[in-house]
Amino acid sequence: MQAEGVQTAITSAVLPGIQVGESELTAFSRGSNEFSRELADRNKGRVGFFAHLPLPYTEQACAEAIYALDTLKADGVVLMASNDGKFLGDPLFDELMYELNERSAIVFVHPNVPATDPLGLSTPLSIVEYPCDITRAALNLILSGTMERFHKIRWILAHAGGFLPYVAWRVSLANTMIEYGDTATQGVLTYLRRFYLDTATSVSRSSMATLRELVEPTRLLFGTDAPFASAPQGQQQIKELVDSDFWSAGEASRIERGNALSLFPSYKLPDETVAALPAFEQESLISETTRQVLSPLRSLAQKLRE
Repeated sequence: MQAEGVQTAITSAVLPGIQVGESELTAFSRGSNEFSRELADRNKGRVGFFAHLPLPYTEQACAEAIYALDTLKADGVVLMASNDGKFLGDPLFDELMYELNERSAIVFVHPNVPATDPLGLSTPLSIVEYPCDITRAALNLILSGTMERFHKIRWILAHAGGFLPYVAWRVSLANTMIEYGDTATQGVLTYLRRFYLDTATSVSRSSMATLRELVEPTRLLFGTDAPFASAPQGQQQIKELVDSDFWSAGEASRIERGNALSLFPSYKLPDETVAALPAFEQESLISETTRQVLSPLRSLAQKLRE
């Protein structure tokens, strides 16, 4: 952090491609979270953490979420996009979503990969499968109605949301499908634009151009992907974000730090100001009104399609 000029880091423990048993994973979550709390206490104001939860074991994940958020005071939780073949948004995880929603939790979503190459392409899994995994999870969160029903959860997608920003218009065609009328009531793009997206290994002009067209700059958060990305790679990402002239100096500064402070205001320095987060109070009323207006239009679209 000192070498790269990073003032604050939010850590997360992720185990992509690793499969362990229920008791082992539950023990890992507890040990990791308590260690992370100690690390944050030793580095007050510099280090925070997302708590690890032992999915796909929902009951244990709920218990750990309650302990980590209520007792350890974690900044949020980290979830793998897929867990033993089940993607976020699956009904199996509804009880956990309820607990997270009750606490208006921040959830950082990191991609997972299968333990072995399922397609036999012999290509590095991290290059293509990571973006695929997080794209599938994000879309499932939208179309399953998870984001509608548990609207207080604030989601951060790693790696700029995988492929989702680049296929946003195509997936928005689900708006015409009657089966999603009661789950993605407000339209796919509305939910997509509520995700926060980190910039880890995604700071290129083409990636940034797509994101600028799709989401507000306030939704972008700087991430390094360390230690998966090496220190030189992290330094290069900072340099590209600031020196590329793609974003204005003010926008780059907010992506580097200011936007994250809106989610984590406790890390604010004395001379910093924090922008307020959007409110959710009118969400259910808007959803119900939108559902009533769009329902007959979706029915008509379905009939024409058939």
